[in-house]
Amino acid sequence: MNNSNSEASGEAPVYTLTSRLTLGHEQQSKHNCKEAAKTTQSKQERTEDIPKEDAVSVVLHKEWKLKIGGSSITDGKTGRMTAGPQSVNAKEPIKSSVFEKWEMMDRDEQRSLAKRQLSEESKKNCTHRLMKSRVMKEEESRKTSTTASGKLRKLRKDLIPNPEVFRKFDTHAINTGRELRIKRIFSVQAITQTITEGAIGDLDKLRAIWIWLCHNIEYDVEGYLGLTEKVCSPELVLLTGRGVCSGYSSVCLQMCREAGIECREVSGHGKGVGYRQGQSYQNTKSSHTWNAVFLDGYWYLLDACWGAGRVDLDNRAFIKRYEEFYFLTDPENFTNSHYPDEEEWQLLESPIELEEFEKRVLKTSEFYRLNLTLIHPKHFLIVTENGEATVLMSFPQPVDFTYQISQPSGNELQQLSNSTGLLTSTRHSMELRLMPTKSGTYEVRVFARPGNTSKAFSWVCSFQVECPTPKTSEELPENPYVSWCLQPDAMSLGLKPCEYGNDIIFLESGCFKLVLKTTRPLMMLCELSHKDLDKTLAEKCLAIQTEQDQLTCNVLCPYRGYYRLSVFVRDWVNAADSFQNAGNFLLCCTGGPVNLNELFPCGLSSSCGPGIRALEAGLSRFSHTEALVYTQQGNCNITFQNPQDLDLHAVLTEEQCNQPASLLSNHVLFTHNGSKVTISIALPEYGVYKLGLYGKTTFKQEFTLLCEYILKNTSVNKWHPFPCTYKAWKRGSVLYEPRTGLLEASSWVKFRVRVPKVRKVSVQGDQRVDLQLSKSRVWEGTVFTGRGPQLKLAASQSETSNEMVIMMSFNVLESEHKI
Repeated sequence: MNNSNSEASGEAPVYTLTSRLTLGHEQQSKHNCKEAAKTTQSKQERTEDIPKEDAVSVVLHKEWKLKIGGSSITDGKTGRMTAGPQSVNAKEPIKSSVFEKWEMMDRDEQRSLAKRQLSEESKKNCTHRLMKSRVMKEEESRKTSTTASGKLRKLRKDLIPNPEVFRKFDTHAINTGRELRIKRIFSVQAITQTITEGAIGDLDKLRAIWIWLCHNIEYDVEGYLGLTEKVCSPELVLLTGRGVCSGYSSVCLQMCREAGIECREVSGHGKGVGYRQGQSYQNTKSSHTWNAVFLDGYWYLLDACWGAGRVDLDNRAFIKRYEEFYFLTDPENFTNSHYPDEEEWQLLESPIELEEFEKRVLKTSEFYRLNLTLIHPKHFLIVTENGEATVLMSFPQPVDFTYQISQPSGNELQQLSNSTGLLTSTRHSMELRLMPTKSGTYEVRVFARPGNTSKAFSWVCSFQVECPTPKTSEELPENPYVSWCLQPDAMSLGLKPCEYGNDIIFLESGCFKLVLKTTRPLMMLCELSHKDLDKTLAEKCLAIQTEQDQLTCNVLCPYRGYYRLSVFVRDWVNAADSFQNAGNFLLCCTGGPVNLNELFPCGLSSSCGPGIRALEAGLSRFSHTEALVYTQQGNCNITFQNPQDLDLHAVLTEEQCNQPASLLSNHVLFTHNGSKVTISIALPEYGVYKLGLYGKTTFKQEFTLLCEYILKNTSVNKWHPFPCTYKAWKRGSVLYEPRTGLLEASSWVKFRVRVPKVRKVSVQGDQRVDLQLSKSRVWEGTVFTGRGPQLKLAASQSETSNEMVIMMSFNVLESEHKI
């Protein structure tokens, strides 16, 4: 074997091979082994799936120690590499290495025995061992996965289902490492023997070495920056407790050798300290070193330098933070950040080119820890199409996301607001749509954390966005809650999936109604944001209705452009709970914004329209089930059922109305007909009004708000108020005529009214007029108004008594104020 081609330095690892053959002479055993190998080689065409190293191992009798130096096997004629990092595990090169070692030990004797043949018994034993090896390999193949190199080996998750299995070895390595440093023991041999004490196999020994390196060696930041000489040699690394990447890898190499583990140092490029997206590694010297180890017949990769922590260049400091990910990392993931000088050490079936490595998205260890899958893009550079660039990810468990967008400014990156992106996330996917408002190049970093936790966000991957032509010059509204549409945990908050996806909701008019279905009664608050909208005005743009199985938010947009509508919910029954952000929706008003004078009344509650409060009070079967009531005539009737006989009261208000509130209340009239209640409203003029419905069950109880209606009058007609009612106007009383509370002076007016349980009804003015009871149980009569100022409707339960109770009063206008 040509050891000059070896990248490893120092003593080569030792392999021990044994056999069950029982020939009497030691040299005869050597000869038989050599001949058995030839026989085995001739059978390879029929048994290609049997590893040749097994064929060699079965014919050895005496325990031989074979020193195998070098990281590669070379062709004897050309000197070129014929096998990659699997060389120790490869078929033909292993056999050749064994015979070369034997020839160096006893060349003459081996030649004299070269013509002898194995006995039939030896051949039979060889065949038996080969078949047994084949069965064992087939059994093992069912437990392993295909590697990128085409061979079968266990993936990391199968090799190490849970790092907790190493708890005992990890603790031992950390504690003993600390004690050794206190005792100032810096010998590779002493440290390795101490920390691997009790380890059963190579994996346990390697784990102890890895843990010791990650917890006892710090990165030499000053050496990296050129402020001091770099610490690289194993002796200085152990003595000072610090080193650059090659310091970590060289110590790892020596410790593995001491523990009897096959190990290599691998040099190449790493996307680590100082890495910039898009930088080229073409024709540049490799700047990073890591290790490859041979376990159970297969090669694995590890990087103790990256496993120990990270470098903070801004503060010229090393941040100690153990990183499990870089221990025996799967090659498919390792090559996203590590590119070896020799492609064999990629351990991939189809090695990637350096150009592909440069283009690949840099994914951190947290990316893999969260089980993220990048669907789009495959490369870090994204060129916008129609002004947009998209990032898509999927994941099996809920994950929260946020992102950071920056733009180069001189030698620094200037962080921009997130108003150029639209991030939407579900329980199993995330989409980030980037829409820069200016042409240029942008740096985007994506952060994530486990869903439904308060952990800090960790950087998971980065991209570069190139925008030749922006889609829009208007920035999106700021979203402090990051994600758009429903939040991933919206279902746990009680919301069902909604029809609004991750698209912008375009509005051709200034009105929008958001309807969210619920799985249980919820309370909702909303927040509307626009670059020209202040907080006071924004409150007049929202009307919220809370029902048992849905939440509705009516939105008015007084300006063109983008709006953020944020929704917050809590359980209805748990008033002490805090509201949580359940979703954020992006609206874009393209035309027909609402006039500022037509916004909703201020001070609206979250109980607009009949909802949970009205239902809990026993009210039902509303004629108007939504919060908004439009009338083109200026008047309307709202009916509902009141089976619990609540004492009801209504209040009508309007900000722009010229009438005092006391007179405005007379524009509402209650009519009770059994359990049916009718609220008649006659609006005095054009505009938007608020009607509050209140109720109580007992005399001493305070009135509580049951629901609010928003009445929008588009009529130019002016309606006069209803007559003023008093307590005697009891349930069951109905006014048919006149329906207005303002009567013309010196005119005849017909009265028709239903008043239950009375014996006499009269109208009192300049003179008293008794009404007559018709067959339909309606009191009727015609009354002359005179000159007023009032007419009073009164009733008595006695036909002979002159004592009357006033139920209602009508104002009589002067002649110049004709109706």
